[in-house]
Amino acid sequence: MSTGRALKAEVEAIFATKWKRRQGRVVPDVDAITLSNDSVTLDAAVLYADLADSTGLVDGFKDWFAAEVYKAFLIAACRIIRVNGGEITAFDGDRVMAVFLGDKKNSRAAQSGLTINWAVQNIINPAIKVSYPDTGFQVKHSVGIDTSTLLVAKTGIRASNDLVWVGRAANYAAKLSTLREDGYPTFISEAVFKKLSDGAKYGGEPRRPMWERRTWSQLGMVVYRSSWYWEMP
Repeated sequence: MSTGRALKAEVEAIFATKWKRRQGRVVPDVDAITLSNDSVTLDAAVLYADLADSTGLVDGFKDWFAAEVYKAFLIAACRIIRVNGGEITAFDGDRVMAVFLGDKKNSRAAQSGLTINWAVQNIINPAIKVSYPDTGFQVKHSVGIDTSTLLVAKTGIRASNDLVWVGRAANYAAKLSTLREDGYPTFISEAVFKKLSDGAKYGGEPRRPMWERRTWSQLGMVVYRSSWYWEMP
C-alpha cells in the first residue's frame, strides 16, 4: 500500500472507531493509553504558567541569558506545582502545563499561581539583579487556571507520541495565561473561583478578598484576577 493510501486509511479509521472511555483518578502515564481511540476521563484543574514577552527576551539579550531566565522561571514553577500536589504534563517553550486532581484541586492550583508570583518577585528577579545589575531586566509572567472534565488521549505515531488533553479547562487555562495586565499575573475562571476554599479566597489581616472580578472581553465571560502572592514555606 502506498504511503498516501496508508495515511488515508489511518485517518478514516480514527473517525470510524468508537471511543473507549474509562474514569481516571490519577494522571495517566503515556503507556497507559493506546494509540487507538482509547481515553481516560478526569475531573481536573489545569494550570498554565507562561513567561511574558519571551520574544523581547530572545531578541534583546544574549541566548545564554535568555536560557537562564527560562530555566529559572520553569524550575520555580515546577517546584511550586509539585509542592501543591500538581502533576506537570507538558512544556511548550517558555510555559508549563500542570494538572491538579482530587480534594481541593482548585484551591491548590490557585495557591500555586499565587506562589509562582511570589517566586518571581522575591527569588527570580532579585537573583537577576544581583548577577546582572546592569541589564535592568525583570521577569514578568502570567498564570491561567480553569477546571472541567478532560478527555485524555494519545496522539502521534508509534515511537513518537504524547498525551493530548481535550476539554475546556486545558483550552481556557492556556488562553488565560496569555492575558497581560500590569500587576495582575494570576487569572482564574469563575468555575475555579466558585470552588475555592476560604483560605485560597481571602488573605491578609484583616481578611480580605485576594481576587478581583473581571470580564474577559475576548470571550465575554467572567474571570478573576489577583495581584497577591503566597509565600512558599
